[in-house]
Amino acid sequence: MSALLRPAFLLLLGLSLAVLPASCSRLRVPPHDQVARMARFIAHRCDWASMATVSTHPPVVGQPFSNVFSVSDGPPGASSGVPYLYLTRMEVSVQDLQVNPQASLSMSLAQTDYCRQQGFDPQSPLCAHIILSGSVLQVNGTEEEFAKKSLFVRHPEMIDWPTDHNWFFAKFNITQVWVLDYFGGVKTVSPEEYFQATPFKDH
Repeated sequence: MSALLRPAFLLLLGLSLAVLPASCSRLRVPPHDQVARMARFIAHRCDWASMATVSTHPPVVGQPFSNVFSVSDGPPGASSGVPYLYLTRMEVSVQDLQVNPQASLSMSLAQTDYCRQQGFDPQSPLCAHIILSGSVLQVNGTEEEFAKKSLFVRHPEMIDWPTDHNWFFAKFNITQVWVLDYFGGVKTVSPEEYFQATPFKDH
């Protein structure tokens, strides 16, 4: 990003972040019986995820391999439901994805202060979390521009990451959504139900 454009971008960044709640005490989660909406809510509130790939690296070839990635499904208040990532092929998990793009992505409200304030352990079903099944795909064109805006607004440090790493934008292509937000076991949501839901309805 050029020196001329960066001040304007950072001003936009500050305005965008201002729409996030200043106090975690204001975080109001959807009712647990609105499962698809809960999934969208978690995906939009979380800034990072644990992604599990199938390892291609000795001595754990073929075994699950979990790693942390920064994500964004859109600028604050503009949820798309699609987790976007900023990746380099130098990264070990991305090398796994080049062989097998299938992965799973986990996000939890334990990332926010909500669970701590409620006294919920991160493993408790009441500390809602989702597991997304699917694959990681590189994006381009208009979707690449949306991914860039979504990630750079939430993760401004990315703007200055080394250009010689050949970064690219990707999305997590969801094929199944798993939700644990209450007692009684995990619930599943189809991609169609997930994308039809919205995290922004009034309670």
